[in-house]
Amino acid sequence: MMTNQTRKIVTILLLALLAASAFVAGYFTNDFIELRSGGTLVRQRQPFDVFWEAWNLVQSNFIGDLPDDQAMTYAAIRGVMQSLNDPYTVFIEPVVRDQERDSLRGSFGGVGAYIRRPEEGGDVLLEPIPGNPAEIAGILTGDVLVAVDGMMITPEMTVQEIADMIRGEKGTAVILTVIHPGDTESVDVSVMRDDILIPSVSYRMLDTDMPIGYIQLTRFSGESGNEVKAALEDLLDQGAEGLILDLRGNGGGLLTAAVDVASHFLDAGVVVTQQSRREGEREEKVSGETIAPDIPLIVLVDGGTASASEILAGALQDHGRAVLIGQQTFGKGSVQLVFDLSDGSSVHVTSARWFTPNGHQIDQQGLTPDVLVEVTQEDIDLNRDVMLNQAIEELTMNN
Repeated sequence: MMTNQTRKIVTILLLALLAASAFVAGYFTNDFIELRSGGTLVRQRQPFDVFWEAWNLVQSNFIGDLPDDQAMTYAAIRGVMQSLNDPYTVFIEPVVRDQERDSLRGSFGGVGAYIRRPEEGGDVLLEPIPGNPAEIAGILTGDVLVAVDGMMITPEMTVQEIADMIRGEKGTAVILTVIHPGDTESVDVSVMRDDILIPSVSYRMLDTDMPIGYIQLTRFSGESGNEVKAALEDLLDQGAEGLILDLRGNGGGLLTAAVDVASHFLDAGVVVTQQSRREGEREEKVSGETIAPDIPLIVLVDGGTASASEILAGALQDHGRAVLIGQQTFGKGSVQLVFDLSDGSSVHVTSARWFTPNGHQIDQQGLTPDVLVEVTQEDIDLNRDVMLNQAIEELTMNN
């Protein structure tokens, strides 16, 4: 007969055994099912069974070297990314991600000058960008670059190699040895490296019978809205009766800048609709001061017109505010989130897509111009801007 003490011990053991049995049953439920077929236990097929089946065969039979665990993991991630059929959802390895971070931090600076070598192996010429360190230090347009920090420029050096020599950490000085136009002796000019301020807008009145203002917008920066505003006001003061907005080769930039610029031409309405998994649908509407709501407007686009520039062009086209002339645009109309992983790598995940006011998807489709223009090799050789000529003709004929 059991004593009370013995009963307690047995009860505790039974409870422990029951708990252990429940744990084991729960653990194996995900992987196995029992089939009453000859009393055997058959393993349920799992999603990665075929993968491991294939890989085991590779390990057993492949004559070459097999990748290590990291390389295999990275390859698997890339393979999954490729199955999404989205060129902007990508996996970035640690070294490349470090370079990307450095670029975003902006820890490097320059002097703010264009570098040109008109003839292969010939003189290297400088052209300072107004308001930047090179101009402030005394570099002149047409200066011949002789040396950088005492290292002579040789005919074999490429423009990119010379630019890399000049580039360096912000706040440090670089000595540019130059020969000023009209001089024969070289001089040393000390230039302090800094962030480079490159205007996103250039503009002018065209030499045409009809007064036409031309604005070239190369990217969408935080100042693009104000730069376009200043250009519009000046061109209108000069009597412009038509406008050409050149977005060719504009790879995009800030969404807010695209909305700001669109607001100068549209007095109301949606600029772009953004659709995302987390936030659903969100509209970006016209805001701010409208400067040129009525003046005839042509927008030039090509295969290099992408992202924020497609948002602007698409809004102006859908609202009937502008005629698009040129070639099919690039088709970059999406937003990527960047997630850093534990080993220093990262994944860029497309989280939202942009649609024009009429619901046209920009991403991987682009915009079709109202007037398509073919550029021939002869046009390129003769430096003939057929798109701009077509825009001028369109404005002149219709006004």
